Amino acid sequence: MRLTYWCEHAWLGTVPQALGSAPAGGTPIEPGVALDVADGRLAAVRTGVDTPPPGAEILRGLTLPGLANAHSHAFHRALRGTVQVGSGTFWTWRETMYQVASRLTPDSYHALARAVYAEMALAGITAVGEFHYLHHAPGGVPYADPNAMGEALIAAAGEAGIRITLLDTAYLSSGFGAAPDRHQLRFSDGTAEAWAERAAALKERDGVRIGAAVHSVRAVPADQLATVARWAADRDAPLHVHLSEQTAENDACLAAHGRTPTRLLADHGVLGPRTTGVHNTHLTDEDIALLGGSGTGTCMCPTTERDLADGIGPALALQRAGSPLSLGSDSHAVIDLLEEARAMELDERLRSRTRGHWTAAALLRAATADGHAALGRPDAGRLEAGAPADFTTIALDTVRTAGPVPRLAAETVVFAASAADVRHTVVGGRHVVRDGAHALVPDVARALRDSIAALHA
Repeated sequence: MRLTYWCEHAWLGTVPQALGSAPAGGTPIEPGVALDVADGRLAAVRTGVDTPPPGAEILRGLTLPGLANAHSHAFHRALRGTVQVGSGTFWTWRETMYQVASRLTPDSYHALARAVYAEMALAGITAVGEFHYLHHAPGGVPYADPNAMGEALIAAAGEAGIRITLLDTAYLSSGFGAAPDRHQLRFSDGTAEAWAERAAALKERDGVRIGAAVHSVRAVPADQLATVARWAADRDAPLHVHLSEQTAENDACLAAHGRTPTRLLADHGVLGPRTTGVHNTHLTDEDIALLGGSGTGTCMCPTTERDLADGIGPALALQRAGSPLSLGSDSHAVIDLLEEARAMELDERLRSRTRGHWTAAALLRAATADGHAALGRPDAGRLEAGAPADFTTIALDTVRTAGPVPRLAAETVVFAASAADVRHTVVGGRHVVRDGAHALVPDVARALRDSIAALHA
């Protein structure tokens, strides 16, 4: 099936994605762009099309490549609001998270994740990286289908209309060789070899990639890290890892191994261009050099990092060292990749007391092409012939985005727009969100409310 979408304005990502101040006049935006779609991919991208071709779908606003949410824990969405009561740290927040995890079944997880992924589509996200470690029934007993929970997530993404990279996660220890505690028994396969055998039964299909994850150096013993890394390498699959999110993790790793978590991962073959470190918050200069020199990516999750009081990671230094940047909504304190993008710049401004570290185009690249690449989809995240027909349109006439200068639309969107300004999301050439309404999940707010209420009942 062939069809054409006509974009009032589009960001084609054709300018250099350099660090530093924006070019004079702002990020180049093309007016009047026709996107010809065939078999779920862009057959042609035509510029200078001043009026909509006959029969074309009209997209008013600024059309971007589909956004990539490179780090998600879908069930954390059920914590929104509840963890904002009182004070505490990451570790007290974790106890509340464990309580929610203990109540999930494959059916209830499917219902919640379907609603969460639909919320992502409403925010312009066309692909998610689900960092999945909730594998088994309470007590650690496998389900009849050992991958019932992972399959529930895959089905949920499909029904919500977005692509998923299921990052099946090895989680074997409560901390540097200690046995899992009662909350973590659901997460553990016992050994990396048992994890690999179970994960190998997951199959890729249309819209689904299977990747791997090391939960953290706390949760996978050092002598089993290489098993997870080899599993991913054998499949040319993406490999993700929570890295140095907390100073307590760094201190415990130094006590146990005499080296930082980054050095430990490097010594066991985990780092490399297919690997993404999530957070990368508390790093030494040597850590930054190891990550950048190996081409290991960095997924920043600023809204979660600030919500949990984790700290501000050295994103600028990491990128300068050679680490590609991507973005994730992680705990889903909010689901808004535009907020994550600008937060990375604004956090760096707070740290450095200077402005203009990334251009709007560079931030969009982190939210699109580099995010998709981190999820094992290097052909996605750009509006060009041959790429998947995945894109989103942001309104330019809301109270946040209205202005007289269309050539500054990218700057306006990155630094002022929110998920509420998304008007259309197209995945594989099909409208998933049209005029701000989800086409597959009729009442996303109700689906969220009902699925979360069931967990807190």
